Amino acid sequence: MEVNVNLSEKAQRDFMLVQRATNGDQRAFAELMGRYRDAIYYMLLKMVNNASDAEDLTIEAFGKAFKNITQYAPNYAFSTWLFKIATNNCIDFIRKKKASHVSLDHNDEEHEKASMDLQAPVLDPEESLINDQKIKLMRSVVSKLKPRYRKLIELRYFNELSYEEISVELELPIGTVKAQLFRARELLYNILKNTPGKM
Repeated sequence: MEVNVNLSEKAQRDFMLVQRATNGDQRAFAELMGRYRDAIYYMLLKMVNNASDAEDLTIEAFGKAFKNITQYAPNYAFSTWLFKIATNNCIDFIRKKKASHVSLDHNDEEHEKASMDLQAPVLDPEESLINDQKIKLMRSVVSKLKPRYRKLIELRYFNELSYEEISVELELPIGTVKAQLFRARELLYNILKNTPGKM
């Protein structure tokens, strides 16, 4: 892949990082995340107006971008591609959240539409394989965390429990769950940042 000369200097630097990341360089992943993490977070915060959701969606956006990094084409800036992924993921999240809060007095047609929105998309074999690899990679990073942080990440991201469900499961106040999850995510980010070469 040749770099597009029409890209800005910053975008060309991103492209070089993407090439390294495609070859499994975790430092390149971490640098890309460091460059755009705050900008993505604040954009998503404006969209969802909830710090915890924005933090989760930021991690998800980078996860999706890194999982599909080979699909990035240098005919436009990496940041443009990344923001598009983050925005689309956030719109899906908002749609699902609205669909899951349909009240019982809505008419049947609206119920039907809501249930259609809630149906999970079917992954093709290639996507399933990539998903499995991503989960394996995340589990190997998560396994380096202290047990209490590891448990929180597993419940939230692997078991997909809500903050309320985690609070009940671990017998902790919701505020503590959110604070410790935020800390766990910071630790995860630092592990990724400091992992040399391939993982």
